[in-house]
Amino acid sequence: MALGVMKPEDEIIKPRNDKREYRRIVLKNNLQVLLISDAETDKCAASMDVRVGAFSDPEGLEGLAHFLEHVVFYVYIHDVFAGETAKHMLFYASEKYPEEDSYSKYISEHGGSTNAFTASENTNYYFDVNPDSFEEALDRFAQFFINPLMSADATTREIKAVDSENQKNLLSDAWRMNQLQKHLSVQDHPYHKFSTGNWDTLEVRPKARGLDTRQELLKFYKDNYSTNLMHLVIYTKDGLDKCESLVRSYFEDIRNTNRNFINFPGQPCDSESLQVGLQVYLLVNQIGLVSFLSLKSALISQMLAKLAAICETSFHYQDKIRPIDYVVSVAMDMQFYPPKDWLVGSSLPTKFNSEVIQSALKELSPFNVRIFWESTKFEGLTDSKEPWYGTAYSVERLTGSKIEQWANNAPGEGLHLPVKNVFIPTDLSLKTVSEQMKLPVLLRKTPYSRLWYKPDTAFSTPKAYVKIDFNCPSSGSSPESKVLTKLFTRLLMDYLNEYAYDAQVAGLYYSVSNTESGFQVTVVGYNHKLTILLETVIQQIANFEVKPDRFSVIKELVTKEYQNLNFQQPYQQVMNYCSLILQDQTWPWTEELEVLPHLEVEHLVRFYPSMISRIFLECFAAGNLEPKEAESMIQHIEDVFFKSSKPISKPLFGSQYMTNRVVKLERGINYFYSVEGLNPSDENSALVHYIQVHQDDFKLNVTLQLFAVIAKQPAFHQLRSVEQLGYITVLMERNDSGVRGVQFIIQSNVKGPGQIDLRVESFLKMFETKLYEMPSDEFKSNVNALIKMKLEKHKNLREESTFYWREVSDGTFKFDRKEREVAALKQLTQKDLIDFFNKYIKVGAPLKKGLSVRVYGSAHASEYKTDNSQPPESNVPIEDIFSFRRSRPLYGSFKGGFGHLKL
Repeated sequence: MALGVMKPEDEIIKPRNDKREYRRIVLKNNLQVLLISDAETDKCAASMDVRVGAFSDPEGLEGLAHFLEHVVFYVYIHDVFAGETAKHMLFYASEKYPEEDSYSKYISEHGGSTNAFTASENTNYYFDVNPDSFEEALDRFAQFFINPLMSADATTREIKAVDSENQKNLLSDAWRMNQLQKHLSVQDHPYHKFSTGNWDTLEVRPKARGLDTRQELLKFYKDNYSTNLMHLVIYTKDGLDKCESLVRSYFEDIRNTNRNFINFPGQPCDSESLQVGLQVYLLVNQIGLVSFLSLKSALISQMLAKLAAICETSFHYQDKIRPIDYVVSVAMDMQFYPPKDWLVGSSLPTKFNSEVIQSALKELSPFNVRIFWESTKFEGLTDSKEPWYGTAYSVERLTGSKIEQWANNAPGEGLHLPVKNVFIPTDLSLKTVSEQMKLPVLLRKTPYSRLWYKPDTAFSTPKAYVKIDFNCPSSGSSPESKVLTKLFTRLLMDYLNEYAYDAQVAGLYYSVSNTESGFQVTVVGYNHKLTILLETVIQQIANFEVKPDRFSVIKELVTKEYQNLNFQQPYQQVMNYCSLILQDQTWPWTEELEVLPHLEVEHLVRFYPSMISRIFLECFAAGNLEPKEAESMIQHIEDVFFKSSKPISKPLFGSQYMTNRVVKLERGINYFYSVEGLNPSDENSALVHYIQVHQDDFKLNVTLQLFAVIAKQPAFHQLRSVEQLGYITVLMERNDSGVRGVQFIIQSNVKGPGQIDLRVESFLKMFETKLYEMPSDEFKSNVNALIKMKLEKHKNLREESTFYWREVSDGTFKFDRKEREVAALKQLTQKDLIDFFNKYIKVGAPLKKGLSVRVYGSAHASEYKTDNSQPPESNVPIEDIFSFRRSRPLYGSFKGGFGHLKL
């Protein structure tokens, strides 16, 4: 059969409800490609997965694979709220497109993003962009794999960037424990290696051995980047034929050296590294010893059949996700599955094989266990140190008698085969709803609650999304009440654990979480049995009792979480301080930690009835629900809390409604708040340079957003790449309950916050010239990119509901925000943007409202005193956060009450 033609047996299995078209092709250079055509997409995307990762690092060049990713791409922090960090990667240059940073500039101006990551056995590069710019973006992307430019200057800069990234991780318990687990594995297995890299492994040690790191990098690239080790996924709005033509044109010039995939035989743990207990001194939770229970009951084929049915439902009714996430997921699966299963991956179980199952179960044995016990009580008692992170630890072999005792223990009563799962959906039919209802409507309003309703008019999926926000004024009236509310929600989630597994297996998910004004319940998933789960959660709230044994456990966990805040990274600290300064009626976590040890069972027993005694329910229901179903849910909740023979709750008084209000900064003043870092062992400092602009206004909103879009990439290039201030360098919009602004977030171990602040101002002065000289076509390109970004359709029900809930939560109720902001953008001129910059952003602007929050790490302790003793005349220090908050006026709240709207 001719190369590039898909065989009948390779026909790709896809979900029944998936309208996208798929085609597998193999290029003449043996590159395997999956083409995806989606006529409804707002974004096109591509991902190249290379089956070479950190395991392939040469001996003595730890981190080289990760470093290669850096040299090819800048590391751009896009979202510091997503776990540790999320990286945007930007191409340096290629022979065809030699201008440094031109790739990132092109992607940014056309509404896109680009990223990469290095794993143990693969490296993945990916991007997305607006459809009308996809062809050129794809050509630029392909050039990295054909003729990339890896300049000596880029090499030096990115060694520093890798080192900065590693410095950021050195005091992270998660990173320290991960490396310790690797360090204690078999030394000859690549899992044992240090894979991030740092200045020592990529600069100092290679030079000492007479090696040129750049030459080693080029050699590593040449030796390992071969098309037979690559898999490419293309996601396009165009038809498959046009897409195939583009791919053949752009990607067939990539070299194929027929590089053999390096298999890494053996296991990372052997008998010497198993059957051990480790005492580790880390500033983390004490998790104790883990009990391993042996499973005696054999799995039966009937159970597997039920599991298969659930998996089938999940696969065929899976939510659409962003194209950029989809291409990455599929590209990685292509490395491990035959073409027909590229979309299936591990979603569907294969045929029942009792021998395989029993073989796997035998491995779950006390004889194959490693136990990590992390506690501060081991300080000074350990005898070893992990070399890369400096983690102190000791190793103890477990005795044979202890292992035998565990192995012979009878299963506990709680270990049994699953009972009947009441949450599994059997009705997956779609409800008939009004296609005219494109935006949420106020469906129901009573003295007790308000219900916003939005039927599914876009996704045609048998799922629903329900959120119930409990507005409880007493929940946030003091640090004590804030902590007691947290203990309540955590205990509630603990009590609900018995339902969690069955619900998750059946495609239902729930959460109970704290808010500034109380707590909220969220339930999402298949609508057929969603009401059962919601009523279960509500009943647990209504019948809440404090169990002393569980209270002790949860209190200890919450205490450890608060204590661990002492070891936040500096960038997290400055963000927390900034929020504390700006947001009224919020409490510092240090005060909450201070009251926590004194709170006992009886305090929560007294607090709960008081908290729940007067409440208002703000509700949102969306998806495959009829209006009467949504109303019935809320009526049931009202009956439980307000209308029983002995009501638990009463409606709020008009004076009790909790609102989130924001401090209004003074025009023409730059405030600054300085504080030493919480962790004296952390050298890093951090800065938030915040500029407050306005309260929710469509024209000002989009002008601010356009400024952020245009300035983001140049700010990163100048402050991170050229000046090398630090790995974490972010420019982003900020929204505090409808009060908009823009902020720079930078963490650095090379400059103190005062110096970083000056560099931010220097950048703004430089950007001023760029803005004035910007060609009109570049301005229009950025405006169009932002318009397309705003007009992107929601990918799934959860994403859509989260967007609308933000309007409800803020009290703005501008559900047509996207359309109205697009209309404002279309009227925006280049002069409007320049006037906005001169008025609100420019250094020295008369209406500028600035706030710098500075955390000084140990490397800049001396600067803490000098910066604060002689501040510039234009800067006003904040000596005490709470005195400052009390002295400033507040923006009005959009949430003036819950009784002002009429049906």
